[in-house]
Amino acid sequence: MTFEPTLAFARQLDAQDPLHKFRQQFHIPPGPAGQESLYFCGNSLGLQPRTARAAAEQQFTNWQNLAVEGHFRGDSPWMNFHEALAAPAARIVGAKPVEVVVMNNLTTNLHLLLVSFYQPTATRYKVLMEGGAFPSDQYALESQVKLHGRQPDDAIVELTPRSGEHTLRTEDIVAKIEELGDSLATVIMGGINYYTGQVYDMAAITRAGHAVGAKVGFDLAHAAGNIPLHLHEWNVDFACWCTYKYLNSGPGGVAGAFVHERYAEQPELLRLAGWWGHDEEERFKMRKGFRPMRGAAGWQLSNSAILTMAVHQAALEVHEAAGGMEVLRRKSELLTGYLEFLITRLGLSASQLEIITPADPTQRGCQLSLLVHQNGRDLFEHLLAVGVIGDWREPNVIRLAPVPLYNTFEDVYRVGEVLAEWASRQQVVQA
Repeated sequence: MTFEPTLAFARQLDAQDPLHKFRQQFHIPPGPAGQESLYFCGNSLGLQPRTARAAAEQQFTNWQNLAVEGHFRGDSPWMNFHEALAAPAARIVGAKPVEVVVMNNLTTNLHLLLVSFYQPTATRYKVLMEGGAFPSDQYALESQVKLHGRQPDDAIVELTPRSGEHTLRTEDIVAKIEELGDSLATVIMGGINYYTGQVYDMAAITRAGHAVGAKVGFDLAHAAGNIPLHLHEWNVDFACWCTYKYLNSGPGGVAGAFVHERYAEQPELLRLAGWWGHDEEERFKMRKGFRPMRGAAGWQLSNSAILTMAVHQAALEVHEAAGGMEVLRRKSELLTGYLEFLITRLGLSASQLEIITPADPTQRGCQLSLLVHQNGRDLFEHLLAVGVIGDWREPNVIRLAPVPLYNTFEDVYRVGEVLAEWASRQQVVQA
């Protein structure tokens, strides 16, 4: 598509957008002078669906009227509440329902999965991750390595971009996997790097890891609900994700986990056990001896967090109504491409501002990371002051994420206007 830097063009795209109506299903935070803010921070926290409050309130009502009997009675008995979430969650990550379970939070799930899929031996103990991964992943891996009596500096191998580049090349990731060979126990990477917004080639990474005998998993915090995923088809061993970003399920909301179907019939696979993961036909007999549920459900620990699951269910229903990830992805590529177009028209040199997110749409989701070399914090504060909500990452990156469910092309145009006004002031100062 040939973009145009005009309000009329942006409004034309909105008029043609089949997803435009879904914006009305979200609460848009107010900005200055009572206007709606320009919310470009769904990569950090998605907006509240208008149905979320009623969904949670229904469970408060069930608790009020049924008390403990709510586990077995009512319109949505709590005993099996998580089962209704498996199929829609599986569609988002490209999995079978048996491979997916909604539970806990992201880092808890990562730890649970690493217990099963990082089992080092005397010679195969290395774990590969991207350098500068989100701190939770770094801390989780450090502690898991120490649990096995290893030192992180020895066991953890971090991938870094080539000199002068901001993102990793797939060939370099594959080459490192091949170099580590039979010393590599596990590969764990983000599906999308939170800082740069780069989408990793998860299929190629999985093939390379399996070729040397390693297990391969992904933290999909920034990928789930953002890009189409095909975890089953890609043969990924395990994955986990949060639901409060692109899945709009509330701050600290319940998370998800994926375990490939090939492990569904391996009850002997080491895991940390809990009674909600125990065979549901035997669960209330209260006997010793853990017998896991089939599939990912066998990694559950405790009974479901119903209030957060109710909100997640409401958010998933919005995603389902929108037509699925392929539909969302088409709009996402246009929104992000339009934002990129407007930024590249600012006339700023690379010494002032760079987009460090890949230019190839297949290698990014709905996020652009702006590396601002001069007065970056001032720009971020200016954006906030005029109602543009993005986020700041030290030392000098501003992340902007136009989300297809609730952002519009006019939103993108307005952000472009703000950036253009700032850029013109920078050029005046330099002159």
